[in-house]
Amino acid sequence: MPQLTMDRARELLASTTTEAHLFEHAIGVSAAMGAMARHFGQDPAYWEAVGYLHDYDYEQFSEEHLHHTEQPLRDAGVDEESIRAILAHGWGLCTDTEPVTDLEKSLFTVDELTGLIAATARMRPGGLSDLEASSVKKKFKDKRFAAKIDRAVIAQGCEMLGMDLTEVIGLCIEGMRAHMDELGLGPREG
Repeated sequence: MPQLTMDRARELLASTTTEAHLFEHAIGVSAAMGAMARHFGQDPAYWEAVGYLHDYDYEQFSEEHLHHTEQPLRDAGVDEESIRAILAHGWGLCTDTEPVTDLEKSLFTVDELTGLIAATARMRPGGLSDLEASSVKKKFKDKRFAAKIDRAVIAQGCEMLGMDLTEVIGLCIEGMRAHMDELGLGPREG
């Protein structure tokens, strides 16, 4: 079975999702996953596709997230490695699929982290264009800022990857910066 492609990931997500903010989140996670793939010497296009599709059932089943993903994706011809990575991003939250590969651990980590990065970028006139990892790290420590973002998951993911939080933030910013206009996080006028 061929690996998931971005075209197929877009097609599949569009079949279950209509909300603009969920597509923006998919783009952000996809971009961050591409940067993580480059860091690990893996295929960015494949990791980006997995990142894009990770919330396949979220809009329709937010209370049962990832419980309506495995079989529909299998039926759609998605490869097992991709399905497992998608399930693993909900480990300890809504699945018991533990992340074991770099792909799985990266998706687990960047899912929440991209939200924190985007929230930090929105507070700045330069958006993502001049965002530094240190600014995001300050916001990481401020539990009131973007309070819904689960910092424990991000910290646990970094630990599983054996990487420093600052390094992971830097990679994610780098990946997301290439898509900042698509994400609505470019520099603001005036």
